Amino acid sequence: MLRSLPKLSLLFSSARNPRYLTTSQRFISQGRRPTSRVSYPNLSAISSAIASETSAEDQAQQTKLLTSTDDNYGGVTVELDHPMDSSAFIPVLRASVSHWKQLGKKGVWIKLPIHLASLVEALVKEGFWYHHAEPNYLMLVYWIPDSPSTIPANATHRVGVGSLLMNEKKEVLVVQENSGLFQGTGIWKLPTGVVDQGEDICVAAVREVKEETGIDSEFVEVLAFRQSHNSFFEKSDLFFVCMLRPLSFNIQTQRFEILDAQWMPFEEYAAQPFVQKSELLKYINDTCLAKMGGQYSGFCPVSTSSNFSDQKNYLYLNAGTLKSSYSS
Repeated sequence: MLRSLPKLSLLFSSARNPRYLTTSQRFISQGRRPTSRVSYPNLSAISSAIASETSAEDQAQQTKLLTSTDDNYGGVTVELDHPMDSSAFIPVLRASVSHWKQLGKKGVWIKLPIHLASLVEALVKEGFWYHHAEPNYLMLVYWIPDSPSTIPANATHRVGVGSLLMNEKKEVLVVQENSGLFQGTGIWKLPTGVVDQGEDICVAAVREVKEETGIDSEFVEVLAFRQSHNSFFEKSDLFFVCMLRPLSFNIQTQRFEILDAQWMPFEEYAAQPFVQKSELLKYINDTCLAKMGGQYSGFCPVSTSSNFSDQKNYLYLNAGTLKSSYSS
């Protein structure tokens, strides 16, 4: 440290040297600065960059983002609720999509309640499209990556049930409909209906029979099922033919949907021209006859648990054959 002091004194002494002053003054008078080996950064540029970065961070923090929850497939779900003007909503939506893109998210699901229907146009203009609708909300989706979308389609199938009930006289329960395709045709058919959302097939079959005819019953098994397409608003259809055991026999017809109901000999039901001309119905009738003769076994509901849901669900299987395989 002490050895360096003379060098400092030389520096200060040279600064007081007339020749040094003269040279410095000459450079200044010519509008030039003395050449230096050390280059200093542009402090004004650094200050401007820092200010710009700080401003961007402040702006990002100030921009409100939509509240979302992550799904199991790399996407997010947004459930809107609070009223918002579309002009104020668009910047928030764009900032949110940009944020999700930085996070590597893929699909965006926005659940729009009916009282916020005014935001539909803004969402569509930003690239969202309809996925499905329920009575109280509309679901719109957006795919962030440049790759093809893997967002699953809306529900593709409607589920229906038809019920076969037979009394001790080998008569089947049949109805004539008061509306729909068979209205005014005089055709007698099995009680049918649509499975409600969240309803099991075995429960729906019992419910429909009760609603249409007033007959109490218990579910036995699924005899067969049919799949068809483009049957209801371009959706596919699954129709399950079920066998039920009647617990009551006094018919009380529901007049809103049903014109009439009765217990009819199976042979008379199967002999109807409409039934004879239908290949599908003939197969169903053959299945019913085989069941009545003890030569056919359908699928019984077995209550099970699943890793996919906390609720109990039903697995339909041939319980008799399964028990036989266990015992052999």
